[in-house]
Amino acid sequence: MKTHIRRRENNKKLVIVFGSWGVDQNAFIPLCAEDHDFILYYNYSADEPLVLPDHKTYSQIVLIGWSLGVWAAEYMSESMNLNPDLAIAVNGTPVPADNKYGIPLDIFEGTLNNINERGMEKFNIRLFGTKSILENNMDKLSRRSIDSYAAELRWLYNRIMENPDRKYRWDIALTSINDRVFPPENMINYWKSRKDTVHITTDLPHYPFYYWENFDNMIEYLLEKSGLDFTY
Repeated sequence: MKTHIRRRENNKKLVIVFGSWGVDQNAFIPLCAEDHDFILYYNYSADEPLVLPDHKTYSQIVLIGWSLGVWAAEYMSESMNLNPDLAIAVNGTPVPADNKYGIPLDIFEGTLNNINERGMEKFNIRLFGTKSILENNMDKLSRRSIDSYAAELRWLYNRIMENPDRKYRWDIALTSINDRVFPPENMINYWKSRKDTVHITTDLPHYPFYYWENFDNMIEYLLEKSGLDFTY
């Protein structure tokens, strides 16, 4: 797993993101504001030292899991001792390779066995929903190699098959009904079963973050929609 950290002196807020497969910091740096620090975990197959946040430094920690990053946050939570003040799941579930609650197994395995340049071009269009939205957000794509994509997805698939849902606490779950990567009906099915989570739907694509200027705007939007008694 790789870590990208962005710090500013005296910040008391921390946003932690567990990214999805195939991303790097390009997907999230545009969303960073000056009033919070930021940690991104990504490329889960990479064998690098795990960098943990110093919880005592911050008065407020918000965790965001996106897509397969929802599962990754649960998988890593125990060893990392993650106990955020607010946990948000975006376009994913803790059982991401599943015919009822996740990406159907034949599609997941088909992607795993066909990772090439052409396949990634098609995937990126599905990521942003349309070719026009993708073209306006090319700067948010990663610059990683095909080999790194393949190694990461193989690692994720193997770990996902070995590790069931740990029922991590998620305060808010956001589902994009225009998602072309993670079937919206499967996400809706899963989050209906989690009565402890406020479920919100939107008409954005699988990568919805371009809709907001920064993480602050996104978090405030979701809190307003959720009705949770939480001040960010």
